[in-house]
Order: sequence, then C-alpha cells, then structure tokens
Amino acid sequence: MALLITDDCINCDVCEPECPNEAIYMGPEIYEIDPNKCTECVGHYSEPQCQQVCPVACIPFDPAWRETPEQLQAKYELLQAQKAS
Repeated sequence: MALLITDDCINCDVCEPECPNEAIYMGPEIYEIDPNKCTECVGHYSEPQCQQVCPVACIPFDPAWRETPEQLQAKYELLQAQKAS
C-alpha cells in the first residue's frame, strides 16, 4: 500500500527531499503523497524514508491503497524506466 500523510503534519519539510520517487509534494494545507508514485521505498531502501524522518509520526500506510510487495516492485521498475526515458 502507499503511504498517507495525516492532518497531524506540521509542514516541517523533512519528508519531501527524502522521497526517492518524488511522490511527496506540498498540498493546499499539508504535504501529500501521490499514491501512483509511492513504492514505500521498495527498490531504494528497506524502509520508507519519510516515516523514518517524520518527527510527529504522521505517515501511516494508506488502507485505501493496498499493494503487494510484487506490485510495489513493479511500480518501482516502471517509475525507473520512465525516469530513464
């Protein structure tokens, strides 16, 4: 599943630069995560980097966007191919 930034976000700006897929962006009020780009850092790291650096722990897994490890790996490979072209 993709990750989700909750309303507890304090806009501290530490998660955005940590995202290797550039899935995190500033929304109207708080940072948001594009689930089409979020691979939970599969292919890059062993754990989601945004969760590791978030000082208020406001980045849970999004229950509305469930994906298997295989689907996350396939998404990672697609994103990398798009980036290379």
